[in-house]
Amino acid sequence: MKLYTRTGDDGTTGLFSGARVSKDHPRIEAYGTVDELNAVLGLVRCACDPAHAFERRLIDVLQAMQSRLFDIGADLATPEGAKQQSKIHRIDDRDVAEAEGWIDEVDGANPPLHTFIMPAGTELAARLHLARTVCRRAERAIISLSGIEPVGEPLLRYMNRLSDLFFAMARRANHERGQADVPWTPTQR
Repeated sequence: MKLYTRTGDDGTTGLFSGARVSKDHPRIEAYGTVDELNAVLGLVRCACDPAHAFERRLIDVLQAMQSRLFDIGADLATPEGAKQQSKIHRIDDRDVAEAEGWIDEVDGANPPLHTFIMPAGTELAARLHLARTVCRRAERAIISLSGIEPVGEPLLRYMNRLSDLFFAMARRANHERGQADVPWTPTQR
């Protein structure tokens, strides 16, 4: 089988349900941004040192999260009511609870936060901040989709939790390497 199909040459793409939609449809924008987030998590994993205990744990969590992001892509590519929906996993309360558990695990070792911080520090932390911003964009795209088509409420909560998790991970990555948070200094005029 060839990699290219030519079926998208007209500016459309197929959903898992078999329906075809424009490549700029909000559904495609949503799962495309989730795919972008997954690629950014691949970059994050490349910056993890498995010899470091926290980063070894981070690799495991990120791998599980990347699998969830594939689930989310399938969810978003399968409109509610499609006959194929029994073949996919829609994000549910258990997934949200899992993400909250990861946040508690990671953030529990972070010092209290007293100011806004800059997305800076170690390379790993900077990549995690990039993941956080792409996650927020994916969340916005999913919210836009939910304005025109049904989207599972747990999915919206899950995406909100993930961006919080990336923030906690970035802070922890810095602190594990002895790098303090870089505080925001408001402009004084």
